[in-house]
Amino acid sequence: LRRSDVIATGDIFNTAQYPVIQPGDGGGINGEIAALNHIVALAVPARNEEGGTIIVPGHGHVSDQYEVVLYRDAMTIIRDRIAAMIKRGMSLEQVEKARPTLDFDGDYGSSTGPWTPEMFVEAIYNDLKRPQR
Repeated sequence: LRRSDVIATGDIFNTAQYPVIQPGDGGGINGEIAALNHIVALAVPARNEEGGTIIVPGHGHVSDQYEVVLYRDAMTIIRDRIAAMIKRGMSLEQVEKARPTLDFDGDYGSSTGPWTPEMFVEAIYNDLKRPQR
């Protein structure tokens, strides 16, 4: 791939599911969003260069900068929704019942498998509730 405009993102960007957030292992939603912002900043839109930057996700289909922006925006919206619910004093159970990922589940959520929307919401909730360093 020499001289090619390609970014291999690993599991930071995944067109098949929500990112796996593991606060207990040092991962967090804010770090995920920061990494996605970095990918967006490195990539060149298709209209500015011959085809633009090719983005190879950890899982899913080959993408472009625009799809990373959509994914980043979805993660930011979900984070902000959960943060607002925490600020209102909602418990994890209440947040899960509110389904803050509902409008993105069709793209990134699966009710089966190793990483469900409920697990994603719980991970973000726990991440945002832990004391900030």
